[in-house]
Amino acid sequence: MKLSEFDFKLPEHLIASHPTQHRDESRLMVLNRKDGSIEHRVFKDIINYFGKGDTFVFNNTKVIPARFMERRKKLWLE
Repeated sequence: MKLSEFDFKLPEHLIASHPTQHRDESRLMVLNRKDGSIEHRVFKDIINYFGKGDTFVFNNTKVIPARFMERRKKLWLE
């Protein structure tokens, strides 16, 4: 797999700039493995996809506002 395979244009209006006021109303995309269909739901519906004995793991890590800037140096091999 090449990094260039992940290079695509994403319209600005599709990029979230802030979280929704009610977090349980965030969008949820559900992919059905059996038939490949896709459903667009809201996050509070996620409980409908769990069965007895399933485990839900919460990740409560925080994202810090940081940006890494890079400069590429050309390497000349002689």
